[in-house]
Amino acid sequence: MTAFQLFRRTAVITLTLLLAACASSGDSPTGTPSEVQEIQSQLLGDMPLPAASKIIGSDSLIIGRGDNWVGRVVLSGVQTPTDIYAFFQAEYPKAGWTTISAVKSKTSILVFTKGDRTSTVEVNEGSFGGPKTIITITASPKNANVVAPTKK
Repeated sequence: MTAFQLFRRTAVITLTLLLAACASSGDSPTGTPSEVQEIQSQLLGDMPLPAASKIIGSDSLIIGRGDNWVGRVVLSGVQTPTDIYAFFQAEYPKAGWTTISAVKSKTSILVFTKGDRTSTVEVNEGSFGGPKTIITITASPKNANVVAPTKK
């Protein structure tokens, strides 16, 4: 075996190990798909989620639980951004959410309301070697007291 062949073989093995480490890192919940879905529905209540999507805990901030949580949840999705966008457009109204705005683009944004709550869904293409889609859902009270900063 020549020095070049040895170098090439070592480089391929090293690259394979690095990619495997990247693919297995993260904080995805473990358990059967139904167990993961049950935990997510307990956290997020009446917000349907695409099949096999998983919460990325390190990027999420969930305050409360069930139908009254506020904050941001980031999910990895296995479907394409177009399929995820179509899912939210179809499923949120079925769960009682009213569509306020929907923009389909490279970064798609959907805004929904239900009762005294507002939810914004952002859908982005995932990274190479990662999930196909990154979904960010932000939930807050509809009439939150937002005070604009004053100039002094």
